[in-house]
Amino acid sequence: MTSNIPVEIRASACPHDCPSTCALEIEKLGDQKIGRIRGAVENSYTAGVICAKVARYAERTHHPDRIMHPLKRVGAKGSGEWKQISWDDALDEVAAEFLKREAQFGPETIWPYYYAGTMGLVQRDGIERLRHVKKYSGQFSTICINLARSGWKAGTGAYRGTDPREMAKSDLVVIWGTNAVHTQINVMTHATRARKERGAKIVVIDPYRNATALAADTHLMVRPGTDGALACAVMHVLFKDGLADRTYLEKYTKNHAELESHLATRTPEWAAEITGLSVEEIVEFARMIGQTKKTFLRLGYGFTRSRNGSVNMHAALSIAAVSGAWQYEGGGAFHTNGQIFHWDKTLIEGLDVLDPTVRMLDQSRIGPVLTGNKQDLGDGPPVTALLIQNTNPMDVAPDLAKVHEGFAREDLFVCVHEQFMTETAKMADIILPATTFVEHDDIYQGGGQSHIMMGRKIIDPLGECWSNHDVICALAKRLDAKHPGFELNALELIDKTLQASGWPDVETLTDQKWIDAQVSFDEAHYLNGFGHADGKYHFSPDWSEIGDDFSGMPDLPDHWDINDNANETHPYRLVTAPARNFLNTSFTATPSSLKREKRPTIMIHSDDAKIIEVENGSLVRVGNKQGSLLIHVDIFDGLLPGIVIVEGIWPNNKFVEKVGINLLVGADAAKPNGGAAFHDTAVWIKPE
Repeated sequence: MTSNIPVEIRASACPHDCPSTCALEIEKLGDQKIGRIRGAVENSYTAGVICAKVARYAERTHHPDRIMHPLKRVGAKGSGEWKQISWDDALDEVAAEFLKREAQFGPETIWPYYYAGTMGLVQRDGIERLRHVKKYSGQFSTICINLARSGWKAGTGAYRGTDPREMAKSDLVVIWGTNAVHTQINVMTHATRARKERGAKIVVIDPYRNATALAADTHLMVRPGTDGALACAVMHVLFKDGLADRTYLEKYTKNHAELESHLATRTPEWAAEITGLSVEEIVEFARMIGQTKKTFLRLGYGFTRSRNGSVNMHAALSIAAVSGAWQYEGGGAFHTNGQIFHWDKTLIEGLDVLDPTVRMLDQSRIGPVLTGNKQDLGDGPPVTALLIQNTNPMDVAPDLAKVHEGFAREDLFVCVHEQFMTETAKMADIILPATTFVEHDDIYQGGGQSHIMMGRKIIDPLGECWSNHDVICALAKRLDAKHPGFELNALELIDKTLQASGWPDVETLTDQKWIDAQVSFDEAHYLNGFGHADGKYHFSPDWSEIGDDFSGMPDLPDHWDINDNANETHPYRLVTAPARNFLNTSFTATPSSLKREKRPTIMIHSDDAKIIEVENGSLVRVGNKQGSLLIHVDIFDGLLPGIVIVEGIWPNNKFVEKVGINLLVGADAAKPNGGAAFHDTAVWIKPE
């Protein structure tokens, strides 16, 4: 019978926390049903290719376990006892609790907490408008991008780079610290096109032989957190072998003479001891770069998720300046295009009423915040109420023991707006049912590419689901929060934001499907000068311009040895890498993703397995000062001895003892401006 339903193809964009931001074509099979999802062939970056998990998105939208009605907790916290209530009753109760706490402690006692469950500008960021109008505690969003972006900006002075589509015109593509097959498949689309059409080589730098490494011509298996040492040795060889572009260095860079002198002792032999690579591997890689003008460095987030992550990013980025690769089409470096979109988000975020004196709380330190750490809270009140959208801190935040302790507080009121009964939703007092991206309007930018894309509502909301924007506006009315943004529907807000930012109106964007915002070649390649006031690339960055916590940071690219290194007590270094079929916890409810990933495992080298005396499939206890947990062993020789990998942010309830891998990850803020060091954890492992 379904074969008689007319199929309508609608344009949209993937909303998830991935740099690709794929342009989509979605089958609409009626007022409340979607079918298959494909990548838009006409979009020059997506090029018809999307990841399998998003292609199966109908499974998520129409999942029988979606939350469809507002719920109120009637049992103990975390007991899972709920009763269905009306939207009016739910919103009235949330507003009443917020107003009661505000009257007792002041507005900073309330913390709107969110992140990137959707990357849509309206549905993700509108919670800031409520925060700014009400003067609730601010959020310093540190959980993902800080370490990478601070290192990039330290060198270039701006958040832009070579057009990522130029990978297809490169002769050497270096994919550094990102498992693109798992996390941004379109990088592979353009890199493999360069290989097919130009004979380009692909080099992958990553601590283990993952799917991207398997697709490479060369895999450099570095120890986690040692990328800065590799970068320094590469530049040492470039200078020593006469492969540095001195004309480019003189014209476009600052402190290149000091850099060369500094690197004289950063030899391949020095780096080999630190990185685990051979001297021959390092020299060959350096010469490959030096002899290939069109070298494209695609620098990811993963290799920056160590305490020295910002320094590692700056060091790797500096290679393109020493080699002069920025001058050539298909050459240079790319990390993010965040600056090219020049958004005016005043209406969306309420920036016209932002009060800089309101305290900022570190998103990554939600555990210490909720457990009353005075250093985090400052002179302000305790956090006694949370409004949570687009994130699942009970699984994804570091220092999970403190996070769980904080959420268990009887005096903490929690409202969670969610699609599924996540671990965080289970700890709520009120749960509000949320739409998926096909059920609301929004606008998206491609952080890993250059398109602005429209995502119009495709089907009517299922059950009683509401969009983030509608929830924020409805709460604002009950809280007497006044701002023009609360009086607009999502499309009106998009339209005004587009025009205020210098882009075409919403109808034009809908008709065109996307706008290519890519800047000119000269601007993208910094041939008109870098983003610093002097127009130069900075080998010696002023870290104080980026963050307040910069003491001890090296003046020039280096291996900054401040990580949680393995030692006699904790002999293994843990990396919590992304799984192919999950995206944070966004797809951990879908049966097909769970079936493909099977169960949480820890990858251990066979030499280490013999030392620990465990076999494949054995249970081991993994721990450190943060705590310990049980997990099954996956013996895997595609990593160095002493390194262990746990892929995916599995929900706590999928682990043997119902607590997840972030129990072992600390929440201390990395320099210079915060950020969680998810891949920087030393552990012990014992057979169970």
